[in-house]
Amino acid sequence: MLSVVTGPSRSGKSEWAEQLALQSQLAVTYIATAQMNLEDPEWCDRIALHQQRRPADWQTLNIQAELATILTQASDRDCLLVDSLGTWVAAFLEDSEADWSQRSETLLQSLQNCLATVIIVAEETGWGVVPAYPLGRQFRDRLGSLTRAISGQADQVFLAVAGYALDLKLLGVMIPSTRL
Repeated sequence: MLSVVTGPSRSGKSEWAEQLALQSQLAVTYIATAQMNLEDPEWCDRIALHQQRRPADWQTLNIQAELATILTQASDRDCLLVDSLGTWVAAFLEDSEADWSQRSETLLQSLQNCLATVIIVAEETGWGVVPAYPLGRQFRDRLGSLTRAISGQADQVFLAVAGYALDLKLLGVMIPSTRL
């Protein structure tokens, strides 16, 4: 089972993903892709808020490059909650297009072969203005394309907005991908 929870900032994405993990009744491993930065107290407060909400029996892994490996090693008795795809993508913005393509294809393949229940939190960054800088546009484009590809494989896709989760697989129609 693969679920994606996407939406804008402060929409309830992580809380909904946590509810899905609880509902799975499996052993939950929370995969944190964000890195602690002690020089940014506001960022540390955000991470602490996430940590406080998690049940004590959930295992937490702080990862970056190892995401695909963790997915392939998980068993059908596991629930992996990946929070978040955006911070994982941001860690590899310096990858060349060829390296990024390989990295994202490896992740997609590992999700297809994963035996565990997987819940991925993904930020929606393309709802605002076009970023003024090339690196911002690259981040937005890579995250948007990867989220779309993962959602195409997913059993469930939820859009969290204003504290509500909408089931996009139930309510929406998938747009066919057209590659030029």
